[in-house]
Amino acid sequence: MKKKVVLGMSGGVDSSVAAYLLLKEGYEVIGVTMQIWQNDEEYEEKEGGCCSLSSVNDARRVAYKLGIPFYVMNFKDKFKEKVITNFIDEYIKGNTPNPCISCNKYIKFDSFLKKALKLGADYIATGHYAKIEKNNEGRFIVKKGVDSRKDQSYVLYNFTQFQLKHTLLPCGDYTKDEIRAIAKEIGLNVYNKKDSEEICFIPDDDHGKFINKEEGDKIKKGNFIDKKGNILGKHKGIVYYTIGQRKGLGISLGKPMYVIDIDGDTGDITLGDNKDLFKKHLIAKELNFIPFDTLNSSMEVDIKVRYSTISSKGIIMPLEENKIEVQFFNPHRAITRGQSVVFYLENILIGGGIIEKVLD
Repeated sequence: MKKKVVLGMSGGVDSSVAAYLLLKEGYEVIGVTMQIWQNDEEYEEKEGGCCSLSSVNDARRVAYKLGIPFYVMNFKDKFKEKVITNFIDEYIKGNTPNPCISCNKYIKFDSFLKKALKLGADYIATGHYAKIEKNNEGRFIVKKGVDSRKDQSYVLYNFTQFQLKHTLLPCGDYTKDEIRAIAKEIGLNVYNKKDSEEICFIPDDDHGKFINKEEGDKIKKGNFIDKKGNILGKHKGIVYYTIGQRKGLGISLGKPMYVIDIDGDTGDITLGDNKDLFKKHLIAKELNFIPFDTLNSSMEVDIKVRYSTISSKGIIMPLEENKIEVQFFNPHRAITRGQSVVFYLENILIGGGIIEKVLD
């Protein structure tokens, strides 16, 4: 009897080809688009918005062409509760969250998986570029995808063993170019659809405008200050800025100045030189590890503090209260509270957590 897979389909080329690859491997595949955010009309038809009508229709057309059933599942309430609310709250506190990580943790690999299993599925699948394998101890591990440019393991560090047991990632063994070539070869019209770069619920990439619309009365305004606390001018609200930002500050000081700190309590934003952005220590919370349950001793690892950055070498050291200290061998630029710090041993994903504090 064929194993049943419920595949999350966004209407993009990756999940579309994932459906084909799963069929080729002999699985019974059911396509599902997760409706997670109600776009405004001004956003609705922006290409790449995963909840837009055109994206749902793209997914439905692919499912029809491949001869698989297709459904839309509504996760809007859960998404608002777990992803949107957290996103807004973190920015209001002066942090810079990554909503894709919250979505994977609470929606795709939790709510969606639970619903699929209730419907009798053996697995869920997505179009993520990463690989799931079993190690010699029989424990599931996550490895970087074959395509180093597109590897998405950074956003998958919250996987539990149970979730990994019931998840398939068929695109992990292919490069993006190979995925597009397969899509073209089998006649999928999404083969040249552009990748979505922005946050799915903010297609115009203006998170400040989004937060202002949702919770504008909570946005803290305050002063730009220098490292000594001298006031340099006023800013329009802390949600419009992030660590390392230089452009769009709305203040001229005669030389390039960068955001080096955001104080969520006072609303003040500290400006400094580029050299002030380089730090060697951070504290991380809300940790999850994949090859083992708990970090019991110090460990040398490769470290990423943003999805798009190159990893740096350093040491992770366990602290109390499920926190760790991370020490880089060389100073790292623009480490940002609220972002995720993720650890690797070569191509194996060790785990990660949320950056709580940045130390010198």
